[in-house]
Amino acid sequence: MSRIGKAPIVVPKGVTVDLKENEVSVKGPKGHLSRTIRPEMLIEQKDGMITVSRKNEDRMSKNLHGLSRTLIANMVKGVTDGFEKNLEVIGVGYKAAMEGKKLVMQLGYSHPVEIDPPKGTEIVVGKGNTITVKGFDKQAVGDLAAFIRDKRPPEVYKGKGVKYSDEVIRRKVGKAASKKK
Repeated sequence: MSRIGKAPIVVPKGVTVDLKENEVSVKGPKGHLSRTIRPEMLIEQKDGMITVSRKNEDRMSKNLHGLSRTLIANMVKGVTDGFEKNLEVIGVGYKAAMEGKKLVMQLGYSHPVEIDPPKGTEIVVGKGNTITVKGFDKQAVGDLAAFIRDKRPPEVYKGKGVKYSDEVIRRKVGKAASKKK
């Protein structure tokens, strides 16, 4: 049995969960999320707990068990606490600023890069060119953070670009440094 899949999900106060066949809807203080779960899974709610089990023991059901439970747990966590990803803009002349709700970045191109956050997400620019992407949908937050990073990924010689705050850039030795042997 899946170790992740068999763990129950605690539903905190202020969060309502509606189960209709394969449709799971979670509503909380931060927002409302809905997701269709595969029909191989059985979802039950009792005493403020949600349990996910599988209908049969075939390979596909075993593969989906932990995934389905994690997706529902992320929905519950998102509408209560929310998710966030932190990015850093590194480089001489590289900067990020907010103009209203729009993120405007100078990344060494001939034009500024402007990004409008989708509904349900928020972008905050802090000191030292740090960008924080917040929202209640984990997938939307991760997609927006990846979209911002793709505008100028970090390069391996000087480390310039947009990177996740916990990302480690493996630096390469330049041409001049490698000839001194």
